[in-house]
Amino acid sequence: MQLFIDTANVDEIRTAAGWGLLDGVTTNPTHIAKSGRGFEEVLLEIFGIVDGPISVETVSLDAASIVNEGRAIARFHPNAVVKVPVMIEGLKAVRQLSSEGIKTNVTLCFSPVQAFLAAKAGATYISPFLHRKELAGDDGISLVREIRAIYDRYGYRTRILAASIRTVREVLECLRAGADVATMPFDLLESLYKHSMTDAGLAMFLDDWKKVPPTRLFADLAAAR
Repeated sequence: MQLFIDTANVDEIRTAAGWGLLDGVTTNPTHIAKSGRGFEEVLLEIFGIVDGPISVETVSLDAASIVNEGRAIARFHPNAVVKVPVMIEGLKAVRQLSSEGIKTNVTLCFSPVQAFLAAKAGATYISPFLHRKELAGDDGISLVREIRAIYDRYGYRTRILAASIRTVREVLECLRAGADVATMPFDLLESLYKHSMTDAGLAMFLDDWKKVPPTRLFADLAAAR
């Protein structure tokens, strides 16, 4: 499963990319607005940091305008993925963009049937929103499982990009459910690395190391730098 970061904060993206395991980025109009910077300026910097899929959302409501926006986004950078909401006009646009070889990410998916329609339209990615489903009293992870079952049964190549993830447990469940990608905020991505028992074990090892007689090995390594 690939790991994407869901933000337009370039400092967060640069830090996460420095960890060596970041595969891509998802953005949306809210993220861009929070950056307080120009749309193209922010995107250009993001594409310069991460060499992977970068989802950029359209903001029109009719198919023709979405297609025009999608073409402009695709021309902006080879790694651009056009993000389109699940709706009739959106899926009409996805069908056209897909026929032109433009990658798409169908977003705001809350049902397996919506995911089925997106796959039929030729979407590259489908983004089921997990945590928002949970807040509504539904099982977000079951949505991923059902989409996985449909895609596997009928041979759809659309990749499941699990979104609206807010806990480490949800990341684990995405792994178990067969998601192809999980996208999440910076703080959650960072928390995947952390565990209190790891911290305690490391503290114990370092404390015990102080009791070991000096060794030439590390001294020689330091001198060779």
